[in-house]
Amino acid sequence: MHTAPVLDISSLRTVFRIGGRQVAAVQDLDLTIAPGETLALVGESGSGKSVTSLSIMGLLPRKVGQVTEGSILFRGKSGQVQDLTRLDDEGLRRIRGNDIAMVFQEPMTSLNPVYTIGEQIAEPMRIHLGCSHRKAAAAAIKLLEDVGIPDPERRAGQYPHELSGGMRQRATIAMALSCDPVLLIADEPTTALDVTIQAQILDLLQKLQDERGMGILFVTHNLGVVAEIADRVAVMYAGRIVETGTVADVFTHPRHPYTVGLMRSVPRLGEATELRRRGIPLPTIAGSVPSLVHLPTGCSFAPRCPLAIDACRAGVPPLYETGNGRKSRCIRWQEV
Repeated sequence: MHTAPVLDISSLRTVFRIGGRQVAAVQDLDLTIAPGETLALVGESGSGKSVTSLSIMGLLPRKVGQVTEGSILFRGKSGQVQDLTRLDDEGLRRIRGNDIAMVFQEPMTSLNPVYTIGEQIAEPMRIHLGCSHRKAAAAAIKLLEDVGIPDPERRAGQYPHELSGGMRQRATIAMALSCDPVLLIADEPTTALDVTIQAQILDLLQKLQDERGMGILFVTHNLGVVAEIADRVAVMYAGRIVETGTVADVFTHPRHPYTVGLMRSVPRLGEATELRRRGIPLPTIAGSVPSLVHLPTGCSFAPRCPLAIDACRAGVPPLYETGNGRKSRCIRWQEV
């Protein structure tokens, strides 16, 4: 297995054309994922997490979204490193579903309602691996068994609407794993599921990762899920990474005011009842994520930050090295 990263993103900038102008949805983004590692990408809705995933996969809306700067270096099964931003549509099609796979948030919108589950899982194997219909169909049944779906032969012949939400999500994971990818992108795959099924899906992903050694980019806003599954975490705000580090370090000693706010906003057992009894509101982050069309000058979090000073508004802070491989985009990180 390669010790070099399977994914190395450098200075990525993704823009959308809105009303005759370009709006940056992702800026100055640097990320790496090693083989067998899970990196969690977290932040509020609108922070740029899903746009990052779509940029990697080359699935940005045509004529609207575009990667304008930076590189996305990917090491596939062959060991060859390719810059995904320089590949044409045919080059990306050879990689998508084969070397890189993606699990989307809502399986009912990512599964085709007019094809059976087995047909949809078998299709990538026929396209990328050259499997016969018979061999691909048998492999699809085995994959359904691997992801914990009972009676896989019968389920393979059913349509998405005939399966429960948990089973549909397991089926999308089976489809993503059909060609044994080296990188799996999971874009909030447990958001639409109840907590019991969510725990089962997380356990399944960890089990499959241990067996296959694939890297995982796990996109979520659920910090509890991050604590359960991730090795490292990158916190995004208004299109930029504001803090990175191991899950243990970031959760124990956050070095950015936004991360602190996210951590304080996580409900704790019995806390809500006690705060209600004392007439104290639950902790929140004041304000809301700014519009990407009208970002504030300097640090984008400054209007919501309790530590903001004039220097914070003078320019966009760089990512400061804070020790132990950690980084924080805050000029006052030592005071957080």
